[in-house]
Amino acid sequence: MASYNAISTVLFGGLVDKIGDDFKFLRESLPKTNIQIPFRSYLSAAIFSSLIIYLFSLVVVATVVTFLNLETVQKIIFILFGPFLLAGITFAVQVLYPYQRALSTSRNIDANLPFALSHMAAIAESGVPPYMIFKLLSRFDEYGEIAREMKVLVRNIDSFGIDPLTAIRELANKTPSDDFKQILLGIVSATEGGGDVKTYIKNAGQQALFEWKLKREKFMQQLDAYSEFYTGILITAPLFIISLFAVMNMIQPNIGGFDILTLTRLSIYVLVPLLNVGFLLFLRGVEVEM
Repeated sequence: MASYNAISTVLFGGLVDKIGDDFKFLRESLPKTNIQIPFRSYLSAAIFSSLIIYLFSLVVVATVVTFLNLETVQKIIFILFGPFLLAGITFAVQVLYPYQRALSTSRNIDANLPFALSHMAAIAESGVPPYMIFKLLSRFDEYGEIAREMKVLVRNIDSFGIDPLTAIRELANKTPSDDFKQILLGIVSATEGGGDVKTYIKNAGQQALFEWKLKREKFMQQLDAYSEFYTGILITAPLFIISLFAVMNMIQPNIGGFDILTLTRLSIYVLVPLLNVGFLLFLRGVEVEM
């Protein structure tokens, strides 16, 4: 893998230097994930992989299309746009993966943060320092990404000898969750300023839980609008399109070289499932996690 990244950087590193500013979101997302690859090497590898996919798929598509009973125009369309589409998908997946991973981690942290803060406040009642709070919290895998972040923090302190407050600052700078970052920096400020860390964590937990309840209530109200959208766009519209194709098939079976029956099958077996999957992904993106 290292040699592949090195080859990619040699081939496309110069191009990345020119277009790197257009991928600012990728540059910011990589440090917030566990992907230990520099931005220049990662983007170069994405470009190189896309080029390989394009050349390979070009040969495969051209070979397959030769044996299919298609018109010349259709063959040209498949050969020109098929490989380009596959290469574009490959590039998009690789470039968006760190961002999506950081976003997923952030959502998981934000969902568990109110309950983790409540637990932290209960531990802080005993008067233990923040380091011990984080160490105890790292043992509870129920808190998902927060527990994993705490394990990294404890490892940096115990294994690498980093000062606890310095380790907390480093974690705050790397975490993809802005809310968690503010909590960590607040703990550092309260500790350095001689403030009451226990009170700070307790108040932060109450505020986070209140905001989570508001988000959850707002999402439940939005579901009513989403259900109407689903009924009108993803149920009624596909049925109308399929009915329209059925009527057109009886009047004119072919339009522009494309068979109406084939378009109907594509609508039923491809378009409708894709629309439903897209709607589910949309709901997953806006959902407030339990």
